[in-house]
Amino acid sequence: MNARPAALAAALSLICGAVSADPVQRSLRPAERPAAGVRMVTLAAATVAPQEALRPARRPAEATPAATPAAPQAGAEHAGFAGWVREFRPRALAAGIDAGTFDRAFAGARYDPDVIARDRTQAEFTKTLWQYLDSAVSDTRIANGRAALAEHGAVLQRIEEAYGVDKEVVAAIWGMESAYGSFRGTKPIVGSLATLAFEGRRAAFFEDQLIAALRILQNGDTGPETMTGSWAGAMGHTQFIPTSYEALAVDFTGDGRRDIWSDDPTDALASTAHYLAEHGWTLGMPWGVEVQLPADFDYSLADRSIEKMPSDWARLGVRGVDGAPVRDFGSASLLLPAGADGVAFLISRNFRAIERYNAADAYVIGVGHLSDRLRGSGPFRGGWPADERALTFDERQELQRRLTAAGYDTGGVDGRIGPNTLAALRGFQRAAGLKPDGYASLSVLDRLR
Repeated sequence: MNARPAALAAALSLICGAVSADPVQRSLRPAERPAAGVRMVTLAAATVAPQEALRPARRPAEATPAATPAAPQAGAEHAGFAGWVREFRPRALAAGIDAGTFDRAFAGARYDPDVIARDRTQAEFTKTLWQYLDSAVSDTRIANGRAALAEHGAVLQRIEEAYGVDKEVVAAIWGMESAYGSFRGTKPIVGSLATLAFEGRRAAFFEDQLIAALRILQNGDTGPETMTGSWAGAMGHTQFIPTSYEALAVDFTGDGRRDIWSDDPTDALASTAHYLAEHGWTLGMPWGVEVQLPADFDYSLADRSIEKMPSDWARLGVRGVDGAPVRDFGSASLLLPAGADGVAFLISRNFRAIERYNAADAYVIGVGHLSDRLRGSGPFRGGWPADERALTFDERQELQRRLTAAGYDTGGVDGRIGPNTLAALRGFQRAAGLKPDGYASLSVLDRLR
């Protein structure tokens, strides 16, 4: 945010992740923040203990597995870690952390090779959006969400009234982040963040998070023994990172502490609503509406930078799945997360508010659709290109190389389907007589081969 997503939006949405379709329905988060135009979700492959939250993570920069250095060997790294802690201590004290707080926080802190292993197994495997949604908006997650709404309905209603954020959306984020509080994470936050800062690949980011965590301890909102969360430093029912907590967490219970860790989810849910409110949420506005497109649609209009009122889209043939024009809820962009053969959406400013929490399209669609299902809406009416699979990182690089060689410059080969690659893809698709939807599919890659 800028706050949680703020630091996240700037650098990384830190969370451990793996997809689980099992009955307990763990939390799910898209593994990366896709650049504009990405139509897939990369999911972390690490397997986590059942009691821990699972959050796929957005990375500040994508690295191929081959470029990742080997993790220090257990037993050989401890002396180095202890030395790093000694060197870090004066930096923390200079940042305003008192010596007593530091020493109490680090009394039980240990280097955790499991944290590094999980960090380095991210972004190696991919799933399509529709595969992700099968777990993110499963029948079990919907049923558990409705039960959570029934149990905490009075609190969620008060939170909605206080912050102007729909209670079903707050509940959906809760469901995505920790399976409604079931998997909040058991890793000691100080030890996890110190391990990641010591490892050094993103030292500045993790040191900032670690100092923020120490300030939280110093302020008395929780203690070292109860400050637990994911391996990557995300905490509580809705998985705030420390800098986000500092900026946007609230004490909704009025007990003098912003307690997002306890079994009572009130402060965590209110903090999430506060975050969305601060990023422009409009009560009652849909995050997005499923639509159908005419046969002769100009796919160049499916661009996040192009906004029109739904009535203007209707004049271009873009209508709701019931065939009627979509009501004018505000300016909207057309999103085709799986290309021309997948579900289409008109998305609003509320889509962008959820996006500030986690910028992956899959996550935002998952939260939005889950919130709609909690209200009683049905599944999407449109279909997905079920025969397609997500491109691997190597295949995305190959796609960029082949597009550039064919005269459609992608501006580099980095494995990210960003604006330049999207434009190149559309150029190739037009020339090849394909629908220029910019979808990076295996079939397009095969045409280039």
